Amino acid sequence: MKNPDDLSYSPQHVWVKKTDDGSFLAGITHFAQDALGDIVFVELPAIGQSLQTGQPCGLLESVKTGSDLYAPLDGIVEAINQAVSETPELINDTPYKSWIFKFKATNPADMATLLSAEAYSAQIGND
Repeated sequence: MKNPDDLSYSPQHVWVKKTDDGSFLAGITHFAQDALGDIVFVELPAIGQSLQTGQPCGLLESVKTGSDLYAPLDGIVEAINQAVSETPELINDTPYKSWIFKFKATNPADMATLLSAEAYSAQIGND
């Protein structure tokens, strides 16, 4: 699956999309969900939770393993997607439409530190 060009990516396989209100949506990439296998449980971050770049902020469990969900940027969680908590397989079915949390970045200019689709594809060996 191609990594969408309109998203930015963290080295920890989290995609980020800027919203019209200046906040950001975050979810996991196709590569990450494929490596995890069938996701059966999502522990969402708490609304109001502080995020620190590269630090765990949630948890994903699959039939194969568990994996931390890492914050792509510093910020504050504004909203969570309850649908992925109730129906975790949405992340497997539509990883780029199934956002996990919405956040306000402490410094939106830090988006420049994230990877483009091309750079992320090179990182995962999917040129």
